[in-house]
Amino acid sequence: MELGVTVSILLAVCVSLVAYFFSWKEKLRSQKLPPGPPTLPLLGTVLHVSATEMPQSLMKLSEKYGPVLTIYIGNEPLVVLIGYDCMKEAFLDHSDALSARGNTFFSKAFFKDYGIILSNGERWQQLHKFSLTTLRNFGMGKRGIAERIQEEAHFLVEEFKKNGENLFDPTELFRLAVSNVICCIVFGERFDYEDEKFTNLLFWLKEFLNILSSVWSILLNVFPKISLYIPGPHQKAFRNFANIKAFISESVDHHKKTIDMNCPRDFIDSFLIKIEKDKDKPKTEFHFENLFATVMDLFNAGIETTSSTLKSALLILLKHPDVARKMQEEIDNVIGQSRSPSMEDRIGMPYTNAVIHEIQRFADVVPLGLPHTASKDTEFRGYNIPKVRSSVQFTF
Repeated sequence: MELGVTVSILLAVCVSLVAYFFSWKEKLRSQKLPPGPPTLPLLGTVLHVSATEMPQSLMKLSEKYGPVLTIYIGNEPLVVLIGYDCMKEAFLDHSDALSARGNTFFSKAFFKDYGIILSNGERWQQLHKFSLTTLRNFGMGKRGIAERIQEEAHFLVEEFKKNGENLFDPTELFRLAVSNVICCIVFGERFDYEDEKFTNLLFWLKEFLNILSSVWSILLNVFPKISLYIPGPHQKAFRNFANIKAFISESVDHHKKTIDMNCPRDFIDSFLIKIEKDKDKPKTEFHFENLFATVMDLFNAGIETTSSTLKSALLILLKHPDVARKMQEEIDNVIGQSRSPSMEDRIGMPYTNAVIHEIQRFADVVPLGLPHTASKDTEFRGYNIPKVRSSVQFTF
């Protein structure tokens, strides 16, 4: 009797799984999405897309399926656009439908659509306009921030000199220098490279980004409800995030006690003044959660990209000493050895300027763009990209 019940249960489970599989396949066909590699229920296209070498695996898939293809993160489709022409067509000709920011479960769990990078609509417009205006007021592209960069470059060179002629890895020094420039803008102060609070902040940021870009992030997005309770490295992301938030909260509290409402010292001061001005507006986007998320955006967008570009520049110039030699000659002729470079020197250094642009193109430090979402049902190159549930991501 018990054996018969067990067989009946197994048979029912098998029938249910088969029915689910065929209904799921029919649902995929009805969506008319771009082609892509074979997909498995729950697992998606995990067998065809490398978590560690995703850009390369997507480029390889495009050779078979074309510049517009679909992969699956779990059961969620992700439409991938590859190549300049394809991206230009999508974000110029279809900008009204494909320009909205997309979100993953992992990012929503931490940022909840706050900040600039992951927001849309009125929130994005308010924060984007305010941030650009504030950074310009503090000298973005002008003398103010340029002087801070020159100052930090001096400290960086001094750290380089401490190594003498010994070989060393400059990666961490680049992160420290770039982070200090951002700290000057956000917190109004720079830190010594060995300052414990400063190094802790950078450690938490680095660990958080490493987990965010790892296979554990994919696991969270595939199995969001389950993976939150599964032990693993991804649990560190929540602890690191809490530490970063506590650090920024402490700085915000200090700013509140010392602020001069008529003379903002930095980005946090400016945001706090805006919070006070808009406190009676019911739909204002100026509150602590957006302040915290925007500060995180400034760090996340600036540290790794800039420091990685600087590291790539050194590696590329080591491989091309003739280019480095021509750059040095132009630098010596225009700037000399007695002063720091300035933005005004750029117009008189066409070769160095061209090399910097080529390094940024060649290094390709962000091969995958941020995910985008279709704000309405859209037809693109004969394929259907449905509203909201589809993210459009691209690679060169």
